[in-house]
Amino acid sequence: MTTFLYENPVFLEHEVPEGHPERPDRLKALNLALEHPNFSDLKRIEAKKASEDLVLLAHPEEHLAAVRRAIPEEGLNHFEADTCASPLSLDAALTGIGGATAAVDAVFTGETDNAFVAARPPGHHAEKNKAMGFCLFNTVAIAARYAQKVHGAERVAIVDWDVHHGNGTQDIFWDDPSVLFCSTHQMPLYPGTGAKDETGIKGNVVNAPLSPNMGSEHFREAFRSRVLSALTNFRPDFILISAGFDAHHRDPLAQINLVAEDFDWATGRLHEIADRSAGNRMVSLLEGGYDLQGLAESAGLHILRLMRG
Repeated sequence: MTTFLYENPVFLEHEVPEGHPERPDRLKALNLALEHPNFSDLKRIEAKKASEDLVLLAHPEEHLAAVRRAIPEEGLNHFEADTCASPLSLDAALTGIGGATAAVDAVFTGETDNAFVAARPPGHHAEKNKAMGFCLFNTVAIAARYAQKVHGAERVAIVDWDVHHGNGTQDIFWDDPSVLFCSTHQMPLYPGTGAKDETGIKGNVVNAPLSPNMGSEHFREAFRSRVLSALTNFRPDFILISAGFDAHHRDPLAQINLVAEDFDWATGRLHEIADRSAGNRMVSLLEGGYDLQGLAESAGLHILRLMRG
């Protein structure tokens, strides 16, 4: 099993206010974990900045223009209380898109079986016309559209296990039966969406909300009964993961009590689906995860499982 990891120093240059949870130290903690000999066979590739045109695969021109206008020459500019832009934020976001689309190219051309994109800012809260929840553009949605447009993918599945519901991804694919969106998340919690009865116009949205203080057993049961069953019926030819690690019990922004091994387990189950219907094609994108130890352990096991199958 071959795994590529896409990274770039510009991801550290997306600045946030002091004390903000979505900080550059997140990637530094992951990089320390990746120094372990277990990752010696991981091929690490520098992500390239994408053309702004790729943003338009999932967002209208007005949203791209609004983000462009919001980029300050110095300091910080806020879209809302917790979502901001610094001088290199647009470069970082476009490079995240570049890494994601390069990963899609690599799995569809057979260069690699799967890939992980270690980028920030994250993306799954960005709606068609709105930057929110630390996110400027919805990178996973752009990657899905890119797979369809460039590589002819017919049935794309997006699995989101971030502890916060991927409202932006749901918004973008609400009426598109060619994309299955499955999410496990804490509810109630920001952003307030993700109830079981939110199923999309075509029944292509599958939400598996978890109550506060639930742990591994509840997560795995929800994943088996709702996410894996939906994926089995859908038979995706490509799987994308919105890989947030903030459902870890150490995370300060939520109250779900997972351990790092739960992300390893979930990755293994998705491997089985990818092997059956998607030619092993799977791309994972970093979303949340705000306790540095929890993030490093969880993302490390996730990447290791990608490498080992």
